[in-house]
Parts: sequence; C-alpha cells; structure tokens
Amino acid sequence: MRRWRDFGALLSLAAILSSCGGGGGSPGGSAAAPSPAPASSGSSASCSLDARQNWAANVLQEWYLFPETLPASLAPSGQSTVQAFIDALTATARSQGKDRFFTYLTSIKEEEAYYNTGSTAGFGIRLSTDAAQRRAFVAESFEGAPAFAHGLDRGDEILAIGETPGNLRLVSDIIAAEGTGGVSAALGPSNAGVTRTIRVSGPAGIREVTMTKADYTLQPVSSRYGARIIEDGGRKVGYLNLRTFITTADSQLRTAFDQFRAAGVTELIVDFRYNGGGLVSTAYLLNDLLGRARFSSEVQSRVTYRPEKSSRNETRFFQPQAQSIAPMKVAFIGTGATASASELVINAQIPYLAQNTALIGSNTYGKPVGQIAIDRSACDDRLRVVAFSTKNAANSDAYFNGLAATVPNSCSATDDVTYPLGDPREASVARALDFLAGRTCTPIAVGQSGQSLAARRQLLSPEAPTTAQREVPGLF
Repeated sequence: MRRWRDFGALLSLAAILSSCGGGGGSPGGSAAAPSPAPASSGSSASCSLDARQNWAANVLQEWYLFPETLPASLAPSGQSTVQAFIDALTATARSQGKDRFFTYLTSIKEEEAYYNTGSTAGFGIRLSTDAAQRRAFVAESFEGAPAFAHGLDRGDEILAIGETPGNLRLVSDIIAAEGTGGVSAALGPSNAGVTRTIRVSGPAGIREVTMTKADYTLQPVSSRYGARIIEDGGRKVGYLNLRTFITTADSQLRTAFDQFRAAGVTELIVDFRYNGGGLVSTAYLLNDLLGRARFSSEVQSRVTYRPEKSSRNETRFFQPQAQSIAPMKVAFIGTGATASASELVINAQIPYLAQNTALIGSNTYGKPVGQIAIDRSACDDRLRVVAFSTKNAANSDAYFNGLAATVPNSCSATDDVTYPLGDPREASVARALDFLAGRTCTPIAVGQSGQSLAARRQLLSPEAPTTAQREVPGLF
C-alpha cells in the first residue's frame, strides 16, 4: 500500500510493501514485494528494543530514498525507543528539509483499520489553536462522532478542559503554562472510553459538555458539505472537500463527480485545506475524475525510487472514468496542513490546466516524497520509510518548500471558521470563486513557509500522533 504519506503484498511474518503519498496504496495496485526480512517467532527476544531498532536500521539501509544522508554507523546508540533511533538516523535528511519526520514506526492493526475503513477513536473534532492569544477552536466536527452528537461544530471555541466538571482548567492557563501541547495532553489519549468535560462557547452561548471518546468511522467526504454546487453569478461551480485519502473515499468521489457531471460543471473548487495525505491510489482516482479531457497516453504521475531500486519506478497514465469531468478551471484550497497525496493531485494537474489552476489560502506543506510500509508483524510494527518521489508530466517535483511557487496562480486567504466549510462567504471559498470568475486577488507570498499555517491559528497536533491524526491534522 503506497502512501503519500501513503503506502502491498504480505510477506511471511516479515514485510509488507505498501505506499502512501502522505498515506498508503501503491500506484495502480500492489507494489512488488521486497525481499522478506528474517521471519520472527514473536518471542520476547525478537521483539526486544535492540532487535526492533536493528530491524529498522536494516530497512532504511535497503529502502531509504536518501541513503547518502544516513550515518556511517546504523547501530543503536542509547536511544530509548525505536522512533528515537529512527529520528537519529534521518536527522541529516531532516536538516536538509527532505524528511521532516516522514519516516516513522506505527501499528499495523491501527493503520489498516484507518486506511481501509476510516476507523479511529476520539471525540471526532479537528482543533486549531492560537498560541499568541491562548485560544483553541473547533475547525471541523465529524458526523457520527461523539462531539458532533453533543452539538460541537466549526467555529466553537474551547474555553476549558477537565477530567471532570470539578477540575476544569482554562485553555488560556493551559497554553500559558504548557504551550499548545498542553491542550493536546489535557484532552487525553486517543482511546475509546476516555472522558473529558469541555466548556465551549458557540452560537448557543457558553455551555459545558461531558463527552466520552468512542470508536467511529471518519467519512472522507462530508455528508453535509463535502460535495455541493455553488451558484456564482449564474455559473455553477462544483465544490469538493476531501478530508483524507482512504479506500472509502473512492465511492464517495465517484458519487460527487457524477453530481458535477450531471450539472454540467466546468469550474471546480477542490478544498484540501486540512488534508494531510493518504493513499496514492485514491489520489490517482481523483486525478482521473478530473481528467475527462485527458488521453490514456498522457502521463499523470511518475514514481521514482533510489537508483538500485529503479526496477520499481512507475509511470501512471490517466484513466478517465465514467464519472469524470473536464474542468476548464480549478481552484485548489490549501494551507500548511495540505500535504502529500493532496500535493500530488495539485502537481499532476499543473502541466495540463496551467494558467487555469490556482492555489487559494496559504502555501502547502511541501512533501513530494512518499512512504512504503515494511512490516514486522510479530511485533505489530510497521515502518513507514520514505522510499520514492513523485513527478508530474513535466518532471517537476521541486516543492519541498510548498506549491505556492509552482502553481501558476494563487490567492491569499484565511481559514475563516466563522462560516461553514463550502459556504461562499467563507474567506478561502470566496477567493476561490474570485479566481474562477476572473476577479483580482492578492497572491500568496512565495517565500512563505509551507511547513506551518500562515495564520496564527495552527492545527493542534499531539506529540505522538495516531495514524488518523497524521492524515487528518488536528484530529482529536
């Protein structure tokens, strides 16, 4: 499974190769399996810290896209966790901006549950924080999750958090004492059954709710605003908000584009503002759905491994679908949380749409590389290792600093949580409509870093994110 952050063939007790562009699934199907690592019996010795660290070092030595950056010695040297050792091995690539913690250890079971079905646990809200103002806000609330059932939604401000109603702490005090990470800690681990009382301010005034984290299924395309048609000056503009690239997005994307095609949509807004990536296979499908005017001989994307793995290089051509449309103009909404598979989609469209495409909002994260997954199943270990880069039809992959300097047009805009996502009054959607209608806007500053949100508000991230939190930034 190739992830963009993404990333299948199961190898006896040892290794899986899958790809992500932020997340997982190889282009066009399962990638060929790598040579299996020695089979593990699952004994305590085989899953000892030393054994797992040595296994991680061997994986990087064989697959890492930037082998020249690895230290001369790959032996563990006192790190207390496997991840700490991985971070030490990838420190040079990180300092060069090539691997900003993209190579990491995760759980096989947890990751497969998320990528296959969207299954995760939590309150089901996306949070942003303003460190300077010491405030926290709900940026999005997910249908079917506990927070949504309690009436929390976009624009609500979190005022206080406590394990019980009797020990609430003000968010302003938490941030003052511990930084924004303190808010993440106060919300507790992402386990079903964890209960917190939250004081919230919203349209209904100030109230306190006691919620319990639960297992729920995250829908990649919202049933409320994920796909809609906006009337703008007599023109029908399609609006698509994709939260994450997972398997269950495929049918929802087909349904959305069927709606656009039936309405004769030729102008489109694709909202990736919070999309941290996911399966490459889903990114390919989205590009195909945008590619009714493309021929099957036209290149959509190229995947490139390190020289000694070049036999795995692939060229993916467009495969127009029954639901595909041929947009004349597309406005992509992005922020510093827009990464990986999202950037792959935008980059793939540039050679074909050229001046008829734009980036709206702020600069993207900058991740033109993807991970494969190598498994040590006896230990429930999956190592997501950066192993390939992707280029578009023009052979461009030069966006480690974000796509603002690459996309032909851009319009700077804020993420206005006072309006629902998809609302034409919301700042980023309004600027996207301006671009599509030929109205003027202020470009995104090219020098602006794509590695953090342009505005003071940033999506909240825990120190050790789950798979869902990696792909759905700000998720709690």
